[in-house]
Amino acid sequence: MRFQPKTLAATAALCAGLFAAAANAQTLRVAHVDPDDWTGSKKGAAAQIFKNIVEGESDLTVELFPAGALGNEDELVSQAQDGLTQVVLVSGAMSKICPAASVLDIPYTFSSAPLAWEVLDGEFGDALAEHCLEQTGLRTLAYGETGFRNFTNSEREIRTPADMEGLKFRVQPIPLYIEMVGALGGEPTPIAWTELPNALSTGVVDGQENPVGVIYNNGLHKLQQYMTLDGHVYAADFLLISDEFFQGLEPAQQEVIQKAAIVAGNMGRSIQQWNTAEGVTKVQDEGMQVYSPTAEELQAFADAAQPAVVSYLREELGDDAEWIDRLQDAVAAASE
Repeated sequence: MRFQPKTLAATAALCAGLFAAAANAQTLRVAHVDPDDWTGSKKGAAAQIFKNIVEGESDLTVELFPAGALGNEDELVSQAQDGLTQVVLVSGAMSKICPAASVLDIPYTFSSAPLAWEVLDGEFGDALAEHCLEQTGLRTLAYGETGFRNFTNSEREIRTPADMEGLKFRVQPIPLYIEMVGALGGEPTPIAWTELPNALSTGVVDGQENPVGVIYNNGLHKLQQYMTLDGHVYAADFLLISDEFFQGLEPAQQEVIQKAAIVAGNMGRSIQQWNTAEGVTKVQDEGMQVYSPTAEELQAFADAAQPAVVSYLREELGDDAEWIDRLQDAVAAASE
């Protein structure tokens, strides 16, 4: 049987159409390290609503990998850069691949979550995202929230930096946090997260610092007597996508993904705010003493911690130290 030219042309067109459809019907692997439970997990909630919107409004399929199923944050970032995982939700790992992002960890920069949102969702956040895209090949689709970090300890109530003197605090093995706690008068002790409960139980350290939701959900309040809601660091989540993958999508698909990411970031923020408000009540109900510093007391903490951390970052960042000033200017403008 011989095909006629028209038949060959029609067959070729059909094959091309099928190939295009197959190319468009792509699957996005979305990964994070938090639990999958959307009611209590900020990244879990963000990932789930991202999936629902993308699948509901496009021909893309989203496959979720929560709870570190594909590795820790550093591994997820590496996978995204290699194109193995298309979308990742990370927090602390971002500053390791884009050092300028570490300016967000300057203590006592943000006085409230809405202030942080205004800065991150405005010109500063856009500029930082563009800078990090150039550095990493990963596009920041939106910002979520890990939340404000607070001090807890088992020895005494902390109202001023002087109250921290002589107390050993577990910190993440990150130089910025070591500088911060040392400047506040405490004794910073880098300890891995997995070893923290044992370190608190055995008295290796007297205290630690984390968001309220993390403290409650991991039972750390049962090992500590006092919490001070000083909110020394506001930790942001980054919703990242491989830019190479993103640029290969159709404009309509890109639009849906961008929209879904913004909604996801806001969902993560809302869940984190809920966890914080509920967590404070729960730890108090279970016997923890919680103290909210006054504005004057918070200023004393800022005056003690910021100069040391800013000095460290200026030296560490080199040419990227300009991002310190850009952040400070953005916060000042948003605070007016």
